[in-house]
Amino acid sequence: MALACPENWPYLKSMVQPISTHDGRVVATRPQGRVASAIVWGAAGLGVLALLGALALWFHYGTAVFFEMIAAGISACF
Repeated sequence: MALACPENWPYLKSMVQPISTHDGRVVATRPQGRVASAIVWGAAGLGVLALLGALALWFHYGTAVFFEMIAAGISACF
């Protein structure tokens, strides 16, 4: 089965592009190490804040209330 009618070949030939358009030039790009490092440090900081918040709630409300809140949150999700 043909993809297109024979009269559509000029259209198909103009749509064909080479896979590689590399012409030998190398474009200088900025190193991405700083951005990746900032993302990792930001995620680590948010994780530490979440852990500190959980510990603060645990010490303030006690273990029984803390675990009840966790159980209620999990049951609300499911």
